[in-house]
Amino acid sequence: MAKKQFKAESKRLLDLMINSIYTHQEIFLREIISNASDAIDKLAYQALTDEKVGLSREDFAIDLRADKKLGILTVSDNGIGMDKEEMESNLGTIARSGSLQFKQGLEKTDDVDIIGQFGVGFYSAFMVADTVTVISKKYGSDEAWQWQSSGADGYTITPCEKTTVGTDVIMKLKADTDDEQYSRFLEQYQLQALVKKYSDYIRYPIRMEMEKSRVKAGTEDKETPEYETYTELTTLNSMVPLWQRNKKDVKPEEYDAFYKDKFYDYEAPLSSLHFSVEGAVDYKALLYIPAKAPYDYYTKDYKKGLQLYSSGVLIMDKCEDLVPEHFRFVRGVVDTQDLSLNISREMLQHNRQLTLIESNLEKKIKTELMRMQKDEREKYEKFFEAFGRQLKYGVVSDYGAHKELLQDLLMFWSSAQGKLITLKEYVEAMPEGQKHIYYATGENRDRLSQLPQTERLKQKGYDILYMTEDVDEFIPRTLNTYLEKEFRNISTDDLDLATEEEKKAEEETTKQWQPTLDFVKQTLGDQVKSVVISTELGSHPVCLVPEGGMSFEMVKYFRKMNPDTPIPDEKTMQLNPEHPAVQALRDHMDGDKAKAETYAKVLYAQGLILADLPIENASDYTDLVCGLMQ
Repeated sequence: MAKKQFKAESKRLLDLMINSIYTHQEIFLREIISNASDAIDKLAYQALTDEKVGLSREDFAIDLRADKKLGILTVSDNGIGMDKEEMESNLGTIARSGSLQFKQGLEKTDDVDIIGQFGVGFYSAFMVADTVTVISKKYGSDEAWQWQSSGADGYTITPCEKTTVGTDVIMKLKADTDDEQYSRFLEQYQLQALVKKYSDYIRYPIRMEMEKSRVKAGTEDKETPEYETYTELTTLNSMVPLWQRNKKDVKPEEYDAFYKDKFYDYEAPLSSLHFSVEGAVDYKALLYIPAKAPYDYYTKDYKKGLQLYSSGVLIMDKCEDLVPEHFRFVRGVVDTQDLSLNISREMLQHNRQLTLIESNLEKKIKTELMRMQKDEREKYEKFFEAFGRQLKYGVVSDYGAHKELLQDLLMFWSSAQGKLITLKEYVEAMPEGQKHIYYATGENRDRLSQLPQTERLKQKGYDILYMTEDVDEFIPRTLNTYLEKEFRNISTDDLDLATEEEKKAEEETTKQWQPTLDFVKQTLGDQVKSVVISTELGSHPVCLVPEGGMSFEMVKYFRKMNPDTPIPDEKTMQLNPEHPAVQALRDHMDGDKAKAETYAKVLYAQGLILADLPIENASDYTDLVCGLMQ
């Protein structure tokens, strides 16, 4: 029979289908199996209204056969089949889909689930095969037909013999090269893995004769038993995904086992969310909150995303657009038919449905985390230890666009309670008269607890939140307020503790001490921007605070991020007029000026130590202290 040309014409178009649309060669098996599933769906639907079909859902199956000697892979189904006209129409015209036409002719039901929509998946077989042969017999017909093609040069359709209804897709694989190993698609472990990855939830069994081994009969009791190989028809796919089952019928250990197997984690998740949504977009989801962060989680190499399925077929392993960045730790699957896929079913087209799913998942995740925080505090604290930094990044990213959503999930160390607390818990525990949320930033809690400013706050019964991560420096600045309470950094901001009378008394004290303040400023020169009196230092003699609102921790952060960029860090020196050391400095100004200068320099160095800042010259400081001891 004469060879026919593809109606979609040119070699260039077929080359595009094979080489440009699909990213991975292994996708071909998913596409061929999906077509087989579609064909079975059509006959299964007909069986619902036509008793002559005589088949139930349990009678349908998809079979794989791999012939290593001949280099042939065959995918067979017992579905609706094709006659000559349908072969001509569906296989002879690129980008024509019988599945799409069938789907458009049906009302949406739970019994029919057509995957194929574009009519190009079949041609993905040419990525791995030199020649593709399709043998098919349509239900209700006595004739069988063979379609065969070696690519863009055309195809032939000839009559053939086939005893059973259905379709066989026979692929003669290309020869291996240095760059490509096509024979791997004939290995049973590779086929098993690809079915598990892409087609595990096709609703019909995908079967293959698997070679297995067993102890040879009569040798069981031997010291070294003998083994023999045998073949067994094995179902490769699970068929019914966990998320398609009724939630009340799934045990907690089943959720955990699915998570461990699917996401390669030896530790059970902290929580699982299983739900379905119907409305503007229909989908089912099974989400997990892991117990720990992967080793590369906080690196640029980590890729977020949920697995996206369409009718049980894996479309994307990590669909980034389904989960917001601040919840990138969530793992799980989403199964929907309502998303528009591109021509290869491998990528998503951004659309309103995708945005709706992402928004809904965000709310579900937030609700679950709040539930854990309230009802399973120990679990939530374990979660926050692993992923709290991610929530903090989410607060400060995008100019604080997500701060309202995330602020109630944050936790910080409470100096008063000695444990992690939420911002709401801090505010609820504030004593009467406290107007602000006080916090301190630094490398560790022990250092922060020694800051001079903490003493008076603790005396008044005010709690202090210790923030010890780099990102913490930006959290209060982004939130600005919480429940109408303003954040105050105890190292940079006015603590607003003094009464009007105390403020007036401090102004008077400053006038009396002005000569001493001028003397210290003159002694230290450019090392400090200014020297002032403070009544908020408790039992400490001195404190250094940054000028301009940028804390010392923020200066450290920016210097670490941009070591070549000069970052100003002007300091104000605060002196406690009630402290004996400061009074001794003032007393020596008129009698022993040199010693007074030494006192000023020592106090400055002590201020650096208390602020966890480096002393410019440790040797000079040692000499100063030793000189006072002589």
